Amino acid sequence: MKTSIQPAALADLRRGFHFYERQEAGLGTYFLDSLYSDIDSLRLFAGIHTIHFGKFYRLLSKRFPFAAYYEVKENTAFVRAVLDLRRDPAWIAGRLEKRN
Repeated sequence: MKTSIQPAALADLRRGFHFYERQEAGLGTYFLDSLYSDIDSLRLFAGIHTIHFGKFYRLLSKRFPFAAYYEVKENTAFVRAVLDLRRDPAWIAGRLEKRN
């Protein structure tokens, strides 16, 4: 299966990078490496994750409190958002609502 990281999800990744890079030099790069590795696993495992907020599959990151929310269409996993799970679930739902 192919994966496609949508522009809004790329912006989420950039925000996460800057957050962690401010915590410690190099941590932002480790964050990106980890999240891209998690997202790359969708090539084999897209569609096996639980559905949240009505239509998005949720892939939990192995190393950070983040999740990639994605949809599967025509043999492609479209990553719509990469969000911090420490946020209020209502905030997450609102962000996903805008990512159709």
